[in-house]
Amino acid sequence: MTPPHDRVRAIVWREDALELLDQRLLPSETRYQRSTTVAEVAGAIRGMVVRGAPAIGIAAAYGVVLAARARYAENPNRWGVLIGEDLGLLAASRPTAVNLVWALRRMERAMAEVSGDPVEGLLAEARAIHEEDIAANRRMGELGAALLDEGGAVLTHCNTGSLATGGYGTALGVIRRGYEKGLIERVYADETRPWLQGARLTAWELVRDGIPVTLLADAAAAALLRRGEVHWAIVGADRVAANGDVANKIGTYQLAVAARYHGVRFMVVAPTSTVDMSIASGADIPIEQRAAEELLTLGGQQVAAIGVEAWNPSFDVTPAALVDALVTERGVVLAPDAEKMARLMAGA
Repeated sequence: MTPPHDRVRAIVWREDALELLDQRLLPSETRYQRSTTVAEVAGAIRGMVVRGAPAIGIAAAYGVVLAARARYAENPNRWGVLIGEDLGLLAASRPTAVNLVWALRRMERAMAEVSGDPVEGLLAEARAIHEEDIAANRRMGELGAALLDEGGAVLTHCNTGSLATGGYGTALGVIRRGYEKGLIERVYADETRPWLQGARLTAWELVRDGIPVTLLADAAAAALLRRGEVHWAIVGADRVAANGDVANKIGTYQLAVAARYHGVRFMVVAPTSTVDMSIASGADIPIEQRAAEELLTLGGQQVAAIGVEAWNPSFDVTPAALVDALVTERGVVLAPDAEKMARLMAGA
């Protein structure tokens, strides 16, 4: 049974095709984009139809199913070789979110186990990735909510809910569970420039679920924290390095700095598929640079002076020293560092 505060599903496999809720159109229009080819899935990931690290990985897994179907029809004997081009196309669609590569590697392992027509076996694996993500989010929701030892308000940045995952959400999963337990009275959501994921997506999800939400400009976060009404800042992650450094939507770092200065605890919520133990620190995380037009225009209208240049990184890195708690489906790491992360990923 779906909980009352979990009504959104952005990724649906229906009638042999992948349907993605087009997040570029929210909140004014709810429309699913139907993909029947791997090129369409890669384009949807690159074009921000689907976004959020876990959701990108799940969409890519279903994209592998579409690719395998087409390559097997093209050549049943060489589909496993031909599909390499499609895997590369998916891998290149967004460079920062590690869940994308994690999902592709898992699908590759499933490919090695199938014989004959691969579609049924690969679809089962993609569905498993999807279902496991929802279960992990519910687990993280419980673990994160257990840290909320007093009622009040929380602040979040970007979108980390059902729209960014298979369902329920990472940071928003904690918020949903905290609200259900009476530990959260109100959610403050940064608008999250330049794509306005907080304004368009997070606020939309919370309103639909009946959770009180107040929107604020990113630049107002420090002033809000100074008032003493917010007890936790709760965010997600697109990649976590081996030392606990966190790459997340641009603006997360400045929020962490402001939270530490004002004595507000800072929680990162992410599945272990987001942890990249091959990267020693956040300095090694590739940061995606987006088009200048995302800053220079708004809704197709020019908002900046003609001729000005723009610096538009999609993500920034928050040092582990600013993270009070990292919540994963395997457990909670307080004040993460390299030793604690190694123990977590070893299953300790």
